[in-house]
Amino acid sequence: MNDLFAAIQFAVQAHAGQFRKGTSVPYIVHPLAVGRILAEAGCAHEIVVAGFLHDTVEDTSVTLDEIRAEFGARVADLVAAVTETDRSAAWKVRKQETLNRLQVADDDVLVLALADKIDNMRSIRTCVQRKGERMWKRFNRPRQDQAWYFRSLLSCFKTRIHQSPALELLPQFIHLVDEVFPE
Repeated sequence: MNDLFAAIQFAVQAHAGQFRKGTSVPYIVHPLAVGRILAEAGCAHEIVVAGFLHDTVEDTSVTLDEIRAEFGARVADLVAAVTETDRSAAWKVRKQETLNRLQVADDDVLVLALADKIDNMRSIRTCVQRKGERMWKRFNRPRQDQAWYFRSLLSCFKTRIHQSPALELLPQFIHLVDEVFPE
């Protein structure tokens, strides 16, 4: 249980000074929300820890070796599985790589990715409700590209997720995607 709090402290320190894209919201609220979604869903301890740490390697100077040393190989493997490998690649290339990895990911990686995307969609929905369509200007890609990505994620999750706790989280993601990107 202590490593849950250690993971939170580690993530807070790693993300210090970062903000959610185009907002004044401290970035740390996102990994904390992902960890909370996973904990409330009853996920295994290591998955919750990975939820708190899932963006540290992708968005900070933290390395997978540091995660492995502090939290063990399984947590490091989970974080690695949801980390974009080449941040310099074009947006669509990076997103397609994520989709390809999720097509073969294990159930623990799927639930971790699903919790991450649920929180992302909650943030997007809130921003759309507050700012309308002009909100899409804060992203690197326009609304239609975001719709492609989240609808592709939804298709992947629907195909791949067949067991708890991800199965109980999936309806939330379906609802959010349908609400933000109606067909």
